[in-house]
Amino acid sequence: MNTKLTLSIEKSVIEKAKQYAKKQGRSLSDIVESFLKSITSDRDIKVPDGPGIRSLRGSFKAPDDVDYKKALSDSLHKKYFK
Repeated sequence: MNTKLTLSIEKSVIEKAKQYAKKQGRSLSDIVESFLKSITSDRDIKVPDGPGIRSLRGSFKAPDDVDYKKALSDSLHKKYFK
């Protein structure tokens, strides 16, 4: 059973999201539902492990002035709302 949900989102984000959905041949509701399902799933995500992966740990040190949340947000916005 589907239930209606009202969200408050910046107008420019909605416009870009609608364009993205149209290009994908999907509804914006479908995309939002898929995203919410992916972040609320109970499945265990296994991180690969092994000598190659272990050797990469700690090999990257970002500058202290990096805003990780902003960098992630910018990256996701670029990926999904080009």
